Amino acid sequence: MKDKIYKELSTIVDPEVGFDIVSLGLIYDVKVDGEKAMVTMTLSTRSCPLHELILSWVNDAVLRVDGIKECDIELVWEPAWNIEMANDEVKKALGA
Repeated sequence: MKDKIYKELSTIVDPEVGFDIVSLGLIYDVKVDGEKAMVTMTLSTRSCPLHELILSWVNDAVLRVDGIKECDIELVWEPAWNIEMANDEVKKALGA
């Protein structure tokens, strides 16, 4: 089930950076308890102008997974996101 959730989350592209939020390393954890999913995540900056929109996209993506009826999102700032959390493809593309 977690793999299906990660697959749906990987369809969400951060419009400011142009990469999906999973590849960027913004998703810290996904837990599933019955029909409820809990996503722990961050954003690239605290001042992200698309904060609410991205959280809405995450909620919608998780609820597209068969068997999931509820999604709780915990937005955290620690550890603070940095480019080292992204996958190698993203790091290379962004010159890190």
